[in-house]
Amino acid sequence: MSTTNKGTALITGASTGIGAIYADRLAARGYDLILVARNRDKLQALAAQISDKTGRSVEVLAADLGDAADLARVEKVLREDASVTALVNNAGIGTHTTLLESDVEKMAAMVQLNVTALMRLTYAAVPGFVARGGGTVINIASIVAVAPELLNGVYGGTKAFVQAFTTSLNHELADKGIRAQAVLPGATRTDFWALGGLPVEHLPTEIVMDAEDMVDAALAGLDQGETATIPALRDVALWNAFEAARAALGPQLSATRSAPRFHVAG
Repeated sequence: MSTTNKGTALITGASTGIGAIYADRLAARGYDLILVARNRDKLQALAAQISDKTGRSVEVLAADLGDAADLARVEKVLREDASVTALVNNAGIGTHTTLLESDVEKMAAMVQLNVTALMRLTYAAVPGFVARGGGTVINIASIVAVAPELLNGVYGGTKAFVQAFTTSLNHELADKGIRAQAVLPGATRTDFWALGGLPVEHLPTEIVMDAEDMVDAALAGLDQGETATIPALRDVALWNAFEAARAALGPQLSATRSAPRFHVAG
């Protein structure tokens, strides 16, 4: 049992998979927990297990973040509970279907959960973090944030938002004691794949990481000060080069005239 008190971590999508593992690991690190997901029974079972194991306080908040009223209840907690020092935006859905095979209403629901809910919860939490002089936001993105052609385009777009939003959070808030990390997992062994219509058993075994390994790597990346963590990436120099190339584009993205290559002789 940890005797350290790091405040409270609110974790969305916490009943199973990646969210449940974050709950276990953060409790072991000294956080009390607020666990958010739709299934109250699963949340309560997990809460009892973690509390017995770690001695931490674990609250359960059953909520569907796709529902405006439920989302507002979670926002209220983040605005009003001064004990909250960490937010893990893990809740999300995905699919592998192409545009022509996809139901647009399901795509809109994906945007609502993956983008709008994550954004609103972050907006609810961060002002309090700033006022209290510190806090951590962990946003679960995906490798499709930088490789959107691998899966469904809307899913890739939502995760590109998460990555861009987290980059902006760091730009705006680093000097205010706020840490923001985007986690970009590859294929991870959870029920995410089955819910999206492609069971993980159908994927090549050599690309699938166990969820425990993924979360442990992500937390190690957080400890090392990474603002973007790709658990499977062995050569971090590749990511550094990617970010350096992006930064090099900056001074050339806006100018008084279009680039010479567009000046076609008539």
